[in-house]
Amino acid sequence: MISSILLAAAGSVPATPVWSPTVGIIISVSSLVALLLTLASKAPKVGPSMPLLPVTVPAFIGAMAFGHVIGIGVVLGLTNIGRL
Repeated sequence: MISSILLAAAGSVPATPVWSPTVGIIISVSSLVALLLTLASKAPKVGPSMPLLPVTVPAFIGAMAFGHVIGIGVVLGLTNIGRL
């Protein structure tokens, strides 16, 4: 059974874009920018380091998660203003 709150909220949800290479590029670039920002972090490098990158595994996972959140926000924002 579908809750009446979900039905009421369904009318106010904006249209989201279908996945396209443009959406993938935006999210990938956002993730790379977040990864580059971790290189400037003043936090101690605690944990095992990545094989080919000068960051630790926790910093890499955190940067990728944060990059995806920022990328999704950018995609939804561009969709809402009609640019994507």
